[in-house]
Amino acid sequence: MARKPKNTQPAFSPLNPHAAGIDIGSASHFVAIPADREGETVREFQCFTADLHRLAAWLQSHGISTVAMESTGVYWLPLYEILDAQGFEVKLVNARHVSTVPGRKSDVLDCQWLQQLHSFGLLQGAFQPAHEITPLRAYTRHRANWVQCAGTHIQHMQKALRLMNLNLDAVVADITGATGTKIITAILAGERDPLALACLRDSRCQKPEQAIAQALDGHYRAEHLFALKQAKDLYDYYQQQIADCDQQIESCLKTLNQQTAHGRQEAVPPKPAKPQKKSKKAPGFELRTELYRLTGVDLTTIDGIQSHTALKILSETGTDMGRWQSAKHFCSWLGLAPGCKISGGKRLGGKTKRTANRAAAALRMAAQSLSNSQSALGAFYRKKRYHLGAAKAITATAHKLARILYAMLSQGTAYEDPGENAYEQQYQQRARKNLQQKAKKMGLVLVYADTGEAVMD
Repeated sequence: MARKPKNTQPAFSPLNPHAAGIDIGSASHFVAIPADREGETVREFQCFTADLHRLAAWLQSHGISTVAMESTGVYWLPLYEILDAQGFEVKLVNARHVSTVPGRKSDVLDCQWLQQLHSFGLLQGAFQPAHEITPLRAYTRHRANWVQCAGTHIQHMQKALRLMNLNLDAVVADITGATGTKIITAILAGERDPLALACLRDSRCQKPEQAIAQALDGHYRAEHLFALKQAKDLYDYYQQQIADCDQQIESCLKTLNQQTAHGRQEAVPPKPAKPQKKSKKAPGFELRTELYRLTGVDLTTIDGIQSHTALKILSETGTDMGRWQSAKHFCSWLGLAPGCKISGGKRLGGKTKRTANRAAAALRMAAQSLSNSQSALGAFYRKKRYHLGAAKAITATAHKLARILYAMLSQGTAYEDPGENAYEQQYQQRARKNLQQKAKKMGLVLVYADTGEAVMD
């Protein structure tokens, strides 16, 4: 009996028949197109600009409309920009998601595997902000690098002072503040008298001149003074670089305000209900006003969110919350949503996924600053910290901050803090309701101890 011919047709037709896959490398990129195209279906292109343009032209000649690539370092950025500018739909996929898809053969190249998965719609592209937000994100990230470098040289100054037994950091809150800067400058200028150095104390300094003079009685060695001078010069240099970044960020925000619907130059945010202390890390210009003109809402009304924190978040997410289906999807993208590891109907764990999301890091820092806040968010954080510990409380509070921020940006509504007392009353009512439901299921009656009144539904 003759054998039946094998069915060479796929089980189902591809969703993206004009899809290509690109394996990104530091020296060259491997590109795969569908096997039904004429000529070579896998080609290698170098990373030079001319080769990248030839790659795009080769894809266009074969009718490719959508491309999938992995985010390998920063090598994907030039190719992504060229393909996106020429009208291709580019999906930047997560390497972790690609590795979890079963069925890969050992003789299939990475680019071929990406092409196959993308053609059948099994890959989901990573979030990329709008084109007008990309420069703001680049400037903000670049500024954060300089802030980190400046902080390193503050540590170098502290070490040089300690090696000379000058305990300046023990009597002033910040050695780069008004008092600390004057004293370090005088030391580098040749002043050695502790009383003369203590007279440079700023009027706002909490420590008296006698305590400062006692802390500045040390031994001055040439090698440590040299290290102190170099650290001070580098710190001043990075402060100038940060100021230059602030100018670029201000210019970028003004350009964005002219392009958006909320960009009314006469728009001024309402006066804050609570006096806001300006952070030393915040840009030097009026950032709160520019962000209000950009978004149409004042994000600094959220407790824990300062103007520079809002800038970090918006530079990563943009202002269009329509890129996420709901607040749950937004929190999941941030890595702040609880995990759902379930097997056989049993929940095995609820840890949040590991992520390097900068917006999530900013929200976590904002959540941690609420430990002493007399607000509803502060009460929520302290309640969670008591029950779950500090780490989980920070994540839970950052999740709540993200939901508030999503609602403000998507609906254009303002945030009003109900207060710590209102939150405590709401918590007690919710706890009482839960007790009533438990008592009802067990056939019991809940009785108040202070009044003796029975609670009935």
